[in-house]
Amino acid sequence: MLNLFDRLLLMRKVDMFRELREDFLIRLVPVMEERTFKAKQQIFIQNEEGRSMFIVASGKIKIHLGERILQEHSREGFFGEMSLFDAEMRSASATTLEETVCLELTQQHVFAAIEETPGIAVNIIKILSQRIRVLNKEKQELNLLNEKLRSASGEGRSQTKLLKS
Repeated sequence: MLNLFDRLLLMRKVDMFRELREDFLIRLVPVMEERTFKAKQQIFIQNEEGRSMFIVASGKIKIHLGERILQEHSREGFFGEMSLFDAEMRSASATTLEETVCLELTQQHVFAAIEETPGIAVNIIKILSQRIRVLNKEKQELNLLNEKLRSASGEGRSQTKLLKS
C-alpha cells in the first residue's frame, strides 16, 4: 500500500498533474482509491460506462481493442481519462499484463481540481491533443500502406492479364 508521501511523489511525475500546486496535490492524493489488480485482469472493458481514470503506481497494463494493442502503460502512466469528460462509453479495454497497482481518480475529483486549478484542464487538453495527433499519424500511415497494397495488387493483376494475352 502506498503511503501519502509515495502517492504525492507519483502524482508529481505524471504529466497531467506535474504543474499543479503542491497544496492541491496534498488534498487530492488521500481521496484517490488504491486498486490492486492481478496479472491479466481486466480493469475495464470497451463500451462500459466510465467515470474515472487510473494512474499506474506499479506494474504494466495494455489498452486494447480485442487482441489489438493500442498502448501500454507502466509506472507514472495514466489511462481512462477520456471517460472523465464525456458521457460516452469507454473506447477501448484495459487489462493488466502483470500484477498492477493503480490510483483511481474519479470524475468528481477531477472536476473539483479543475474548479480550483483551471491549469489542470489545459494539461489534460494538451495530453489528449498529443494522443489524437499520434492516432491521426498512425491512421495516415495505415492509409498510405493500404493505398500501396491496393496499387501493388492492381499492378499484379495488370501484369497477369498481359502475360495471358
